[in-house]
Formats: sequence, C-alpha cells, structure tokens
Amino acid sequence: MKKVLFPFFLAFLLCLVPVYTVCSSTAGAAPVPKNTVYVTKNNHSYIPLRLLNNFTGIHAEMNASDKRITITNADTKITLTVGQAAALVNDKPVTLTDSAFSDNGTVYIPLSFISKTLGFQLEWNQEASSVTLTNNGISSTVPVLTGALIKADSSPVVSASKTFKVGGRSFKAQTVTVSLLHPKVKLDVVLAGNTVGKVEELSSLAKRNNAVVAINGTFFDAYTKGAYKAPYGYMVSGGKMLKNSSGDRRTIFTYDSNHLASLIPGLEFTNHFASGSMEGALQAGPRLLVNGKVSLNVAAEGFKDAKILTGGGARSALGLTRDHKLILLTTGGATIPQLAEIMKQAGAYQAMNLDGGASSGLYYNGKYLTPPGRQISNAIVVKYQ
Repeated sequence: MKKVLFPFFLAFLLCLVPVYTVCSSTAGAAPVPKNTVYVTKNNHSYIPLRLLNNFTGIHAEMNASDKRITITNADTKITLTVGQAAALVNDKPVTLTDSAFSDNGTVYIPLSFISKTLGFQLEWNQEASSVTLTNNGISSTVPVLTGALIKADSSPVVSASKTFKVGGRSFKAQTVTVSLLHPKVKLDVVLAGNTVGKVEELSSLAKRNNAVVAINGTFFDAYTKGAYKAPYGYMVSGGKMLKNSSGDRRTIFTYDSNHLASLIPGLEFTNHFASGSMEGALQAGPRLLVNGKVSLNVAAEGFKDAKILTGGGARSALGLTRDHKLILLTTGGATIPQLAEIMKQAGAYQAMNLDGGASSGLYYNGKYLTPPGRQISNAIVVKYQ
C-alpha cells in the first residue's frame, strides 16, 4: 500500500491534575478518549499529549493552573499555552498558525508544528484511515477522527431493523452500529465459561461480561457429542492469546487499544501479533468486502463446507466503515455472495462473515434482536467503560 506524508497537526490529551504527564482513568472518572489524530473540518489536525510520552526521550506535561504545556526531548523544549498562538521553542518566541484548545477536559495542540519541531515522520494510510507517527525508531499508529469530536454523552451504539434488496430478493436484517472511537466503548473477545471448548447461551455470556452488545463469533465443533466443543481459529483478548490456529488462512478481525480495527488474512496473524499492538482478534471468514467492493475467495481461505460455498442460511457478519464504526448484522436465508451485497448496502467498507446457522445471534441492551438456536462457543462483545 502506498503511503504519503500527512502534514497535519498534533494533539494532546490530559487528565485534570495540577501538573501531569499522562493519567489513566480511575473508578468513577470520566472515560479517557482513544488516542486519535483529530482532523477539523478545516483540515487542521491534532493528537493527544499523552501519546508523546510513548516515544522514547520525549516528556510532555501540562500545568492545569495556568494551562501551560511543556514538551521536551534531549535538545528541544517547547512551551505552549491553551488558547494562545504565542509559543516558545528553546526560549525563542514563535507564532502558531493554530493555537492549542481544550474540549471537555482534553487539550489539543497542532500537529504540524509539533511534528516539525520534534522531527516526527508522519504517514497516512487512506484505506485504514490512520496515521503512523515515527520518532527515533519508535512508531505509533492511531485512527483518524474527522469533522467533529465525539462527545462522551452521545450515544455510542445504534440498533435498527432494515430490509435489503439483493438480486430481486428482500432480506430483513438486524443491525447494531458501534462508534469504535467513542470514549465509553470497549471491545472484547470472550469465551463461553471463560474456557476454550465450553458453550453457553449468548445472553448469559453477554450478561456475565457486562456487555451491552454481543454477537456470536467464530466457528466451533457444535455437533460433537463430547463436552469439549473446540472453537476454530485464532482468538485474542486483552493482548493475550486465547486460542492458537497456526496456518489457518481464514480472515481475522483484529483491533488495538485505540480500537483501530482491520481485517487481515489468516497467514498474516503471526507478524501482527508479534508487533505487540494487538488488543483483540477473532478469526472466522470468509472475507466479504475489500475497500467497499465485494471480494470473495472462499476456497482460497480454506472453506470446503457447502453451507459456505453454495448454501443459504442464517448469517452473522461484521463490517467496518471508513469513519471507524463497527457494523454487526444478522439476517436469514442468505448465501455468502448475498451477504456480501447486504453488508455493502449496510455501509461497510470492509466486511467478513461470522459463524452462522443455529449459532447466529445478536444481543443488544438486555434482549435478543436475533436469538441463536443453540449455545455458542465465543462472542464479540461491546462494553461501556
């Protein structure tokens, strides 16, 4: 994928104490927003202050009493003040094109000035809507939030019942759309009974994990007579491997701590996991959409079951939009190609199939939108922080 320089403005996110670098949320505190590059409607860009402290040799803090921000590395000291265009670099005055500002306790500072002054390299990934910042060999990739900041009191989840027309047929579907960058949202991949091989009702699994939303996850050995019903594919939660699946070619849904989510081929899992940035992952497939277009290569992903190759039935799927929303969808009677068209119409830019048939289930706000016909092995859940 071609990457180009992204000349935006760097931002900073803070907890309210008299002098601070970066603070984690505590019980009862407001949820901390994700690290993002925030791009205004005028194409000016900012990132959180705490992100700078992830880079070796850089120290950033703000004094809340006078709203003065200090950023230092080995040979540079930057002094900024919220709401003022005047700044200092090594005690020499400079004038900013855009001044720092505060919104709901978060302080934002222009990225262009900071990146040039501290020597950051910036690369833009258009397909993923993300920016990679690199300084002294350390890189951090964060999602891009455009247009308007997400308010903590806005609704992070929307559910709807929709009808999609594909090839002369109508398909009724249940959808739940999740704003992944909302500060209250937390994704997780969970196991039935917290144990590989167990099964559990989807509603029970959701309630036990204090989840607002839950959808069935990857395939599992539902028809064995034994108590152990093995799930198939990689699963990761909290950065830890729940289930290994070396050599599996099926598509994987993966996300990091900032909820920058993507769909990757199964054979790329090892390198992605080794990078240490993977917060969660679940393998299912087949892939349905690539960059907004239907893209099916079912056999190449290793599928041989007629239920996937040619058959129709109850389906579950997930999709990602270009503005970092997660679409969870269930429908009935659809083939895989029909499901791909449905996800495209639903607004997904990337999409993949999940386990279906009697496993297909969608839970939201304490009740089923689609009740599964059996206990399931695992799920993707959405919690509120």
